[in-house]
Amino acid sequence: MTDVNDFFSSRNTVTNISENERKQTANYLETIKAFARTTYKSIYVIDYEKKGFEYVSENPLFLCGHTAEEVQEMGYLFYFNYVIPEDVELLIKINTICFNFYDKIPLKERIYHSISYDFYLKNQQGETFLINQKLTPIFLTDEGKIWKAICIISLSNEKDSGNIRIYKRGANKIFKFDLKGNFWKTEEKIKLSKREKEILRFSVRGYTINEMAEPMCVCPDTVKFHRRKLFEKLEVTNISEAIVYATNNKLI
Repeated sequence: MTDVNDFFSSRNTVTNISENERKQTANYLETIKAFARTTYKSIYVIDYEKKGFEYVSENPLFLCGHTAEEVQEMGYLFYFNYVIPEDVELLIKINTICFNFYDKIPLKERIYHSISYDFYLKNQQGETFLINQKLTPIFLTDEGKIWKAICIISLSNEKDSGNIRIYKRGANKIFKFDLKGNFWKTEEKIKLSKREKEILRFSVRGYTINEMAEPMCVCPDTVKFHRRKLFEKLEVTNISEAIVYATNNKLI
């Protein structure tokens, strides 16, 4: 039977925080709260020393009908209540494989890595929806353990749970975990052309194909051509999915 402690890898056990380590966190939550006020995405902060949530934003996607304070109080019990059972097991597996990976990264580079994965939440009415979670370290201990991490939640553009990826800031490759084969593999980060980026940016602003053709100095058929290539590259079927994918994967 699983319990809350299963979410915490022995490779990232955080104890005995020094005074110098605590000083670096002074007032940092005010910055997180300000960021939460400017985005539609849900945000929460994990404290691996206390094995709970230090902050949960009021953005509703992650709350499943609760208040932010209630979810913060529940901490990791929230997962048992609102993540589908098979994905609870997936999240525990993700913790294990990602911290094993993280433990092999040189100490000075650990802060630059982010973990992304998808899982199903169910609300109080029993409806399920697939979300993407990106976990990024905020503070490390002197030993290189993740002490506090920010998690950013958005709707996923994927078809199912999993899709475990690790990104390094400034790197052109992505580490992707193969759940069937149980191994990591590397992929080149998708690169968009100038035209593809323009189409995404105009689409975010609500432009139609004909409306974006004029500022791009091309004909509508050329816009359609580049949009079709964009869909193929991102493996999506419409512009809404393309925008979500590009935003979640920092392509624009």
